[in-house]
Amino acid sequence: MSIKGQVAIVGVAESELGHVPHMSAIDLMAQAAKRALDEAGINKAEVDGLFCASSYHYMPTLSIGAYLGIVPRYTDSTTVGGSSFVSHLFHAAAAIQAGLCNVALICYGSTQRTDSGKLVSMSEKSPFEEPFGPIYPISSYALAARRHMAQYGTTSEQLAEVAVAARQWASMNSSAFKRDPITVQDVLESPMISSPLHKLDCCLVTDGGGAVVVTSAERAKTLRKKPVYLLGAGEAHFHRSIIEMPDLTVTAASISGQRAFEMAGVKPADMDLVMLYDAFTINVILFLEDLGFCQKGEGGAFVSNGRIAPGGELAVNTNGGGLSYCHPGMLGIFLIIEAVRQLRGECGERQLNRCDMAVVNGNGGVLSSQVTAILGNEPK
Repeated sequence: MSIKGQVAIVGVAESELGHVPHMSAIDLMAQAAKRALDEAGINKAEVDGLFCASSYHYMPTLSIGAYLGIVPRYTDSTTVGGSSFVSHLFHAAAAIQAGLCNVALICYGSTQRTDSGKLVSMSEKSPFEEPFGPIYPISSYALAARRHMAQYGTTSEQLAEVAVAARQWASMNSSAFKRDPITVQDVLESPMISSPLHKLDCCLVTDGGGAVVVTSAERAKTLRKKPVYLLGAGEAHFHRSIIEMPDLTVTAASISGQRAFEMAGVKPADMDLVMLYDAFTINVILFLEDLGFCQKGEGGAFVSNGRIAPGGELAVNTNGGGLSYCHPGMLGIFLIIEAVRQLRGECGERQLNRCDMAVVNGNGGVLSSQVTAILGNEPK
């Protein structure tokens, strides 16, 4: 049994984004859920599959279910960090195909900016790291970046190219938190946070929520929006703490991506859009390598000279990503939302000339969990 082309995304939405002090995390989650259901033309009474992860609610599907008045047949609060929502998409597809639910709602909300940037996703500390005083999670990503530099000659300028490209995409997105132009030199001159990562190598801290509605491919044909089909998915993880990572330059996306591409029967060269969890600039370089867009060690050179910026050879993070668009604690659901909108042709100034297939890669923890999904306009 394969989920390929058997389910479709029929509604996506964000809540208010940026700095939203007048709303709670669950308010933002509910606002996004209502907007996504309205877009799909589905009444919340039809939702019988509920999927959620949260840093604010210990039992998030129970909390949002009670808030919205939804009593699901199938519930899943799998929490593997920022990749959770790509995982939920995978799990929802399996549940729908198995007949365990008919309409799945995936949702998220966070007020991390209003909470003064407090990160509450680290529920336990590593006794082997804590004595050295790392800045969680930045120091973990900095360790991977430093190793990539030492092993492959990657430079700070190449990392900065990732941030500059993200800002160029964000300049065309009215919902992006940061839209003013930046240069490679601006990135290099921004304060050093955890060497070699500067402030502009690091993701934003914002408030925001998102929601995705999924149903069967057959039902999707009768709804308001053009269906976007799930063609393949894969998930994998090696470690929890960065000191447990087998190789600091190879993430589990090397496995999740292979599984997703094989299920979909496509390859990286077939992708029109690449949505990568860019919590830090090093992420994009690592994931491009691990997903097969370039060879291991070539990611720094690959992103140089505007290759992933508007007008470049490969469209990456067209909404501006976590570096410039938004990052309310976890980003994975927003990668799905942008991919769906590009595939529908709804992105205005930043819309790609051609977008028939997209890859989404969610990341959780400290390069820990990786979940990859292939989305397309046809259930092939």
